[in-house]
Amino acid sequence: MKSIKASGIGNPIDRIEGHLKVAGKAKYASEFPVENMVYAQGVNSTIAKGKITSIDTSEAEKQNGVLAVITYKNAEKLKNYPKDMTNFSLTTVAPVFQDRQVHYYGQYIACVVAETFEQAQYACRLIKVTYEEETPDIHLDKNRGKAYKPGESADFSRGDMDAGMREADVTLEQTYTTPIEHQQPMELHAAIVNWNDGKVKMYANQQILNQATTSISETFGIPKEDVQIITPYIGGGFGSKLNVYKHITMATMASKMIGRPVQITVTRHQMFTNTGMRQFDEQEMRLGAKKDGSLTALAHHTTSHTAKNLQYFEACGNVSKMLYKTPNNAVTHRLIPLNIQCPSSMRAPGEATGSFALESAMDELAWKLKMDPIDFRIKNDTQVDMGADKPFSSRLLIECLRIGADKFGWENRKMQPGTNKKGNWLIGYGVSAASRRAPYMKTSAKVVLELNEAAVNANIKMDATDIGTGTYTIVAQTVSEYLGIPVENVKVEIGDSEFPVTPGSGGSWGAASYCNGARKACENAIAKLKKKQNITESEEIEVAELLQQNNLTTFEAEGTAEPSEEYKKHSVFSFGANFTEVWVDKDTGMYRIKRMVNVGSAGKILNPKTAYGQIIGGLTMGAGMVIAERTQVEPNYGNFITRTLADYHVPVNLDMANIDVVFLPEDDKIANEMGVKGIGELGITSVAASIANAIFNATGKRMRDLPITPEKLIEAGLEPGVA
Repeated sequence: MKSIKASGIGNPIDRIEGHLKVAGKAKYASEFPVENMVYAQGVNSTIAKGKITSIDTSEAEKQNGVLAVITYKNAEKLKNYPKDMTNFSLTTVAPVFQDRQVHYYGQYIACVVAETFEQAQYACRLIKVTYEEETPDIHLDKNRGKAYKPGESADFSRGDMDAGMREADVTLEQTYTTPIEHQQPMELHAAIVNWNDGKVKMYANQQILNQATTSISETFGIPKEDVQIITPYIGGGFGSKLNVYKHITMATMASKMIGRPVQITVTRHQMFTNTGMRQFDEQEMRLGAKKDGSLTALAHHTTSHTAKNLQYFEACGNVSKMLYKTPNNAVTHRLIPLNIQCPSSMRAPGEATGSFALESAMDELAWKLKMDPIDFRIKNDTQVDMGADKPFSSRLLIECLRIGADKFGWENRKMQPGTNKKGNWLIGYGVSAASRRAPYMKTSAKVVLELNEAAVNANIKMDATDIGTGTYTIVAQTVSEYLGIPVENVKVEIGDSEFPVTPGSGGSWGAASYCNGARKACENAIAKLKKKQNITESEEIEVAELLQQNNLTTFEAEGTAEPSEEYKKHSVFSFGANFTEVWVDKDTGMYRIKRMVNVGSAGKILNPKTAYGQIIGGLTMGAGMVIAERTQVEPNYGNFITRTLADYHVPVNLDMANIDVVFLPEDDKIANEMGVKGIGELGITSVAASIANAIFNATGKRMRDLPITPEKLIEAGLEPGVA
């Protein structure tokens, strides 16, 4: 891509930290050189439910290099969950080893601390545990009677669903299921923790530092200001590093106990059992429409599982509240407590899974109406978020669909499934609409200016994190833009909880929040320098000259950006459309994703290159939902059958397609002063539906249970009306 300007936002410049990463100089959580450091490893339970009756650590404690073995017998007393079924939030405490109870297979029951990683691992295998085992609840179907409503926000309704269904000329009632998935970022969860004189300093790959410090401080009952987390680089998170997990607690407890820094790295097996996952979702959809395609009713009912002692649910039905104009709407969520670890956020929680059900159902209803699925979606477009009773700040969904259709060649799609053939291949086209809330959250930043002869260097500081999305680069571009200096003269310092507070990385709020915080700090610096010289705000003057006129070589300012009152009166979303071409072998059920076109309206694009990377990543994860990703639970013992990357399959290059990404120009100043919206999670939303819809167009078979395997395709029957 060719750069238009030498610096500033909107240019596809390379990542400013890229050279550090390729040279191996970017330090991740487990790589910091800390003197006198020792190593900790967690020991996992081998039952899903019961009580520890004895735990023999004597053999482990005799081993060379072993410094301590921590169990419920000698663990520090920590703050426990305040109530049964505590919500698993970003600030929830993370107690460990507080009693003998076992709630799920793989739960930590001990921690070994040793001089080396290998010594700790070996000693873990020497611990002998006996249990009073109980029959675990691990089957959703067998425990449906225990389903409960997790809170008032779990349900929503408007109008009269039954009346809307009676009014409809055509109706649809179907169930869609998505399996447990695991995030599995390349960088394992890790931390180096040093407890010193009542204060905790740690290097830990947490996505949100401010709330992580709250969780740790409350768990250990120490002031929040006595907890410092440093994480300049994170090797992927996908939501798994939002919360504080118990390896952090174990390392902190161990450091306090032995008086030395402790490093802990979660193994790849433990990434399946101890660091969260996307929950299984069963989604019942009820839709009704008039002959002209006008929706009369839309219901979205989700049943999922949660842990026995913690509560989490991804709001699959939220997308059905707002995406289409529907006078009668009902959304419910129910949870069934099982002896499985607590689910947590995974990229676009709720939207990624909920959009599969909604956009598959929309395609099915369009087929029953004998209506083009794009025309059906456009027919039910709305400029008002009916779920929140607010207008959208901007909504270019129709434009995304029409421009995408043109670029994809939708006019070549054949309405009748199974009629587009090439040799043994059946060719199908699929479409889906996408939406993702684009939050903007209060963010503070500090900028330090330095005048070196005639050049100005700027150092921007905030506790933001970069999970591989390009935070360093877009923040540097923002500072460059608002100070009018080359991007090479900007130093970005992030990932330290002692820096000015931001909302961290997650929920597609990072870019808008960070960059507006940086903008505000830069604007405040210029305004203060002008005020000192009685220069009007409107007068254009270079920062170097401002510093010179004030006889300053250094100057610093802070700024805080936050949503306006106008923002609060609107619903702010990013929108998009996915188009997919698949080829299915009619004899084997094997299929290939040949082409994908993604069109998005996500406000001002700060850097097309990093934004493109985010969409590619989202499309790949969306394809993974369809092709292979599934964590299976062993039906007798409750452990995961899929527990390594050898048997939990993710897409690789050969699985992916030729991809075109289009960003529509959008100037949404209600979203925030810079007009920036989230894009990272928009890329995965409804991708699975576009692939499933393409498979139907190719074969005439509806696939409502992910992942879609060749076996399922071969065994499935044709839909009514398909020749």
